Amino acid sequence: MTVELVSTAQPALPGGEFAALYAQAQRFYAHQMRLLDAHDTKRWAETFAEDAVLHLPSLPAPAKARTALAGYVRAGAAHRRHTGGRLEHWVGILDVRPQTDGSLHTRCSALVHITPGQGGPKALHAYVMEDVLVRSGGEWRITHRRVTRDDLA
Repeated sequence: MTVELVSTAQPALPGGEFAALYAQAQRFYAHQMRLLDAHDTKRWAETFAEDAVLHLPSLPAPAKARTALAGYVRAGAAHRRHTGGRLEHWVGILDVRPQTDGSLHTRCSALVHITPGQGGPKALHAYVMEDVLVRSGGEWRITHRRVTRDDLA
């Protein structure tokens, strides 16, 4: 199944309204990546809708539930604790496209780097994340995420 995440169907928004949505998206990603890097798996999984779908290049099939997402991050956190490194994510080059249904289609670059137990940080991978965000309970939640690793694209 192919999902078109970046749509060209966008409502015309006044500059101030678009700027506010863009700032909300930036805050969402900053918060989500901090949770991920802190291995706060429960709160990180809650940034996804209950029925969210996540496509990762490292998974054989899409993860379809918060529990699967939390399990995946928990396993990564255990690996990092075992190896002594600290993994961090940086998100930038954010493109936000408001949709007529109120959702946001976003595309951004994510740089993943590790700080080993000794030595300086080292870049591991560059990714592209394409998301669909919807409002739920006054918060943005991801309903669909596709992550593509640059060197595997």
